[in-house]
Amino acid sequence: MKKVIIILLAGLSLYMFFNKTNKQETVKIPDSAIRFRVLANSNSPRDQKIKEEVRDKMQAELYSILENSKSIKQARSIISDNMDNFDNIVREEMKDKEYSYTIDYGMHEFPEKVYKGITYEAGEYESLLVTLGEGKGDNWWCVLFPPLCLLEAEESTNTNEVEYKSFIKEIIEKYF
Repeated sequence: MKKVIIILLAGLSLYMFFNKTNKQETVKIPDSAIRFRVLANSNSPRDQKIKEEVRDKMQAELYSILENSKSIKQARSIISDNMDNFDNIVREEMKDKEYSYTIDYGMHEFPEKVYKGITYEAGEYESLLVTLGEGKGDNWWCVLFPPLCLLEAEESTNTNEVEYKSFIKEIIEKYF
């Protein structure tokens, strides 16, 4: 009888897990959001690495200046006031590279993106856009305000590893 219950619980758990992971939610970023996007020159490993370096430097700066912003109006003002600062950051990162860059704050087209099971709709969004070289490589983007990517960047600096265990798996391994 115990084996039958365990097998039923395991089957139910697997069904719930796979049923949940196959569903995707579609989300439209609200008009009261500001995105941050970095477009790589190309998809070469070198260009993708440069994109990540620029992203990391910019994210660190954006976090420090936007962490206390309370409104979209305040975030817009902070971003606008810091465009020269952003240009200096990207210029420093690009000083030894063979191609140029542009930085623009305004409305920009975004492709559809699937992230953590959520589909973000394509469309035109307010954003801080850094284009490296020809901008023909894969892009990276996140939501600056509300500060979703800034919170995620802060969380990723936490070095504590978390180990996840499955109660059902432990029971199956113990009795089978």
